[in-house]
Amino acid sequence: MATTAEHLHCVIIGSGPAGYTAAVYAARANMNPVLFTGKDPGGQLMITNDVENYPGYPSGIMGPEMMEDFRKQAERFGTQIRYELINKVDFSGPVHKLWTESDQEIHADAVIIATGASAKWLGLDSEKKFWSKGVSACAVCDGFFFRGQEVAVVGGGDTAAEEATYLAKLCPKVHLIVRRDQLRASKIMQERVLNAENIVIHWNSETLEVLGENEVEGVKLLNNKTNETSVIPVKGFFVAIGHQPNTDIFKGWLDMDETGYLKTVPGRTLTNIEGVFASGDAQDNIYRQAVTAAGTGCMAALDAERYLAAKGVI
Repeated sequence: MATTAEHLHCVIIGSGPAGYTAAVYAARANMNPVLFTGKDPGGQLMITNDVENYPGYPSGIMGPEMMEDFRKQAERFGTQIRYELINKVDFSGPVHKLWTESDQEIHADAVIIATGASAKWLGLDSEKKFWSKGVSACAVCDGFFFRGQEVAVVGGGDTAAEEATYLAKLCPKVHLIVRRDQLRASKIMQERVLNAENIVIHWNSETLEVLGENEVEGVKLLNNKTNETSVIPVKGFFVAIGHQPNTDIFKGWLDMDETGYLKTVPGRTLTNIEGVFASGDAQDNIYRQAVTAAGTGCMAALDAERYLAAKGVI
């Protein structure tokens, strides 16, 4: 027998900085938000050790501790948090339908998407072993820890070129590991990489293993043309082969770019579906920072509040 659908004013999907910030603002506006955490409560910051670039934490803070602060603040104002995954949506009508993994049907007046994006990885066991012990997917976040030390960046596109040029300002030498014999990056980014005196490019190279005891000490490479292996001593290893937005369930409903990032009205969080708002890394392929995600979470809640007020719902 089918269960009766639950009707909610405001549903937030995702529990990173964007989702929790949206929840704080929505709860304080009496929107009675219900936040579904998804399969990874707390988002990417749950696997981030030291966060030193978020305002208000002068001594820095551990990522999981920071997300616990976000959660407590959202709950303090009355946000209902459900540790469940939304795995299906139907945005065809005026009422937005969602289904949880337990097949509970939800009808929402407004939906705020904050599902984030996940870094793409090489799939090496050693990459996992040294995550946050020298392995990173964000130079802006973690480059500061490697000032004055040699590092490696893997990737051949714009992301890798940006990471390498950023790190080149902090580190004496940056090794850029490129699988092919040319960069896929835009012309301007290629020029910056090629003109940087302290970026060494390893062409036709693939990472076999990240080396070290308790932290990264080097990288073992394979030249896919000569089959020769080599080891380069580095303290940091930055994986820059792109990010994948967690937006699959919205395909066919919401406008997105070729990678899957949700498209919003410039300067707003409005999607192509009225009453559905997108925030955080699910719609931001440029900045990808906790503080910018939180900012768009605030924007989404304010946009949703205006929408619900205009509809006479709140």
